[in-house]
Amino acid sequence: MTKKLKITQVRSYIGRPEKQRKVLRSLGLGKMNRSVFLADTPEVRGMINKVPHLVSVEEFEVKQ
Repeated sequence: MTKKLKITQVRSYIGRPEKQRKVLRSLGLGKMNRSVFLADTPEVRGMINKVPHLVSVEEFEVKQ
């Protein structure tokens, strides 16, 4: 079983530094209440840790 993360943007990036905007874009987000499902990897966790105030995260177990 692999872990997946459901990442939802809960706050706007208006007025945020460009680095945080780039992190959101690289996660596949950019509009409010949009969600993406990504693999639970150290790289994705690192990006989430850069913008925890803008996103919410849920963990899922996925059977393959």
